[in-house]
Amino acid sequence: MAYSFLFDDLLFPITPSKLDMKIKNNNSTITLINEGEVNLLKKAGLTEVSFEVLLPNVKYPFAVYPDGFQPATFYLDKLEKLKTENKPFQFIVSRLKPSGDLLFDNDMKVSLEEYTIKESVDHGLDVVVSIQLKQYREYGTKIVEIKKPTAKSKPVAKTIKPRPTTNAPPPPKSYKVVKGDTLWALCKKYYGKVTKKMTDELAAKNDIKNPDLIFPGQVIKL
Repeated sequence: MAYSFLFDDLLFPITPSKLDMKIKNNNSTITLINEGEVNLLKKAGLTEVSFEVLLPNVKYPFAVYPDGFQPATFYLDKLEKLKTENKPFQFIVSRLKPSGDLLFDNDMKVSLEEYTIKESVDHGLDVVVSIQLKQYREYGTKIVEIKKPTAKSKPVAKTIKPRPTTNAPPPPKSYKVVKGDTLWALCKKYYGKVTKKMTDELAAKNDIKNPDLIFPGQVIKL
């Protein structure tokens, strides 16, 4: 089975021969008095990925250089940039059948946790880098607005001034109708207010059958 590693936008010239993926969980075990140990199942933790990659300083015929040969420092600079930027990136591993068909792949967003540069006489001019990644999950903060209750204003005692009394003269005992008068207008003028009941009572007091019909010269008892 062949591998294909896409590390952000970078393809390593020599694909790592081994890949470790640790699928973690956050389960916890507690002991109950009568039941003994029980396992509390929780949401799966973040996947951890580790592998070693050979970065050649010599152009090998079995290596793949999509954009032309680059020395080991080119890839080391890329790793340093990913580490210092503190940004997640895409990590894709594809498993290929001998025929070249895709078997299955892993595609996840990860962060570069740490890497170790190994130089040895066994590697000649080449450099081996041990890389550790951790799965990255998008998250967002929720903004909660807490409104503090406003302090209630203390009640203020209001001084109510007595209404000035008016010594208005009492209404006359009778009124002689002129053109344009109505019982409604007479009640408003002499009693200060008017209702349908008041006009009906005034009409009954004066033997008027139709409260809406009075005539000039007619004397109305108030």
